Amino acid sequence: MRPVYMVTGGITKFAKSHPNKDFRLMVKEALDYALKDLPRLSIDQIDGSVGSYFSDHFTRQLKAASMVQDYLGLCPKPSKRIEGGGATGGLCFQAAWEAVASGRMEACLAFGFETMSRVNTWKGNEFIALASDTNFDYPVGGFYTGYYAMMVRRHMHEFGTTPEQMAMVSIKNHMNALYNPYAQSPKRLTVEEVRSSPMVATPLTMLDICTMSDGAAVAILASEQMAQRLGAQPVKITGVGSGTDCMRMADRPHGKVILLSHEQDSDYKDLRYPGVHSFRGGRMASKLAYEMAGIRHPIEDLDFIELHDAYSSSEIQTYEDMGLCRYGEGGKFVEDGNSFMPEIDYGLKLPKQGRLPINPSGGLLACGHPVGATGLMQAVFAFWQLQGTIKKHLGNDTLQVRNAQRGAIHSHAGTGTYITVSILEKV
Repeated sequence: MRPVYMVTGGITKFAKSHPNKDFRLMVKEALDYALKDLPRLSIDQIDGSVGSYFSDHFTRQLKAASMVQDYLGLCPKPSKRIEGGGATGGLCFQAAWEAVASGRMEACLAFGFETMSRVNTWKGNEFIALASDTNFDYPVGGFYTGYYAMMVRRHMHEFGTTPEQMAMVSIKNHMNALYNPYAQSPKRLTVEEVRSSPMVATPLTMLDICTMSDGAAVAILASEQMAQRLGAQPVKITGVGSGTDCMRMADRPHGKVILLSHEQDSDYKDLRYPGVHSFRGGRMASKLAYEMAGIRHPIEDLDFIELHDAYSSSEIQTYEDMGLCRYGEGGKFVEDGNSFMPEIDYGLKLPKQGRLPINPSGGLLACGHPVGATGLMQAVFAFWQLQGTIKKHLGNDTLQVRNAQRGAIHSHAGTGTYITVSILEKV
């Protein structure tokens, strides 16, 4: 297995709709941006691609990734499609890593897209809900917001997590997005505004939930030799991990917590794990990525994380799965301000503001969630952070994490059925 580097990337604006652009054009726009940012790289030097999109239903088109491959001028080079629910983009990134790490390719394009505006919101929610067990969960639970409301209610019952702590996640991510021109829903919010927005499934309001979107993103990964030949300012991918869990939450067994290197059994002697309050697959993905990257204590060894916040509650749950705090302490972690950017005034009292910024981009809550593109958007933002080029790409440096050396990206599918974590480091 050889070292793999990200050498360039690009994204389109995430929006409620791009009615004048189909998925092929959106991917091409993102790729054109990436190639412009690395002028010595041409389409001819890309050995193949991995394409990601979540649902054939949104495009009403099977094999849409093949159509993108053709549109980009990559035929007859190898390509394949990756699909894994909300983790589709993260899985795509790791599949491209595998293609280069194995020696099969010198440069691999990972591209992702979704055009969710082509259907009504209720129909889009139905398509997303088909990623649950259609023989069991779907008939009794319906849409995903109901599942996540149930999970966070249990988190609240077990650990005392509050709706106000969830609202702080929403405030943080929407505020960050004010400085990100690619984001769909930038807003300055208060706790009262989040809590008084329309209730969808108690305790989740409209402002606790990400929105469906149109958008595309690409990341180009390369070998060390290729990166040097291109004169790139590369970022090294030092860890990849993934995890899974039973499709039906009722089938998930209880057992010992999967421990990270800085934890011990005594930390959780009274915890019933994973229950429906935690994502066992997320803990496994984190453990494997950390071990590969040599991370012993994530709160100290990471400088930022772009994680999958489809719901404000799931960001809090993921703090715990990734070992940023102990299980049960995610609400307090955000309430103290650990996950906020250090130099932005959020209108909140945050005694530990800026300790480990989470979702500087605005995350899914504020950027939007064109599913196949989301994990790759995270990779692009992590790449820009580690290059120190946020100002170049966003037009301001408010979201630049100072002296960032190492970051993580995290993608999540279903109710935690597929989860990926990848670690990127400055060279």
